[in-house]
Amino acid sequence: MHLRAAVGVLMAMGVATGAYAQGLTRGAQDGAERGGNIAGPLGAAVGSAIGGAVGTANEILGIDRRERFRIYTRGERRPSFAYEGKVQVGVILPEDGVVYYDVPPEFALKGLNYTIVNDHPVLVEPGTRRVVEVID
Repeated sequence: MHLRAAVGVLMAMGVATGAYAQGLTRGAQDGAERGGNIAGPLGAAVGSAIGGAVGTANEILGIDRRERFRIYTRGERRPSFAYEGKVQVGVILPEDGVVYYDVPPEFALKGLNYTIVNDHPVLVEPGTRRVVEVID
């Protein structure tokens, strides 16, 4: 019985490692935290694997933090940049006219900035100005 549990943990850790390599670390981290809170170390390993597998491929913030981030940005009352066209992941914002802001440390999004485009907060890679997430 213990051998089966150990094999399961190792498999889960392998899946989580693969997810990390694919850039789904946020899902793995969130899953590990939730699983650990519910079922200890084994729950953390399984939660990490599942979170990495389904993760947040299209959502960097994840479900739990999206609403908090939206509330934060509304409270900051930043001006909105009017963008012609659909604002979606992958869009490169113009060099002029867009003001970028630091993401507060509580959201743990190092290496990203945010701005407001067409009244929606968006996460942006600062070097490329590429939108990585639109907060609807």
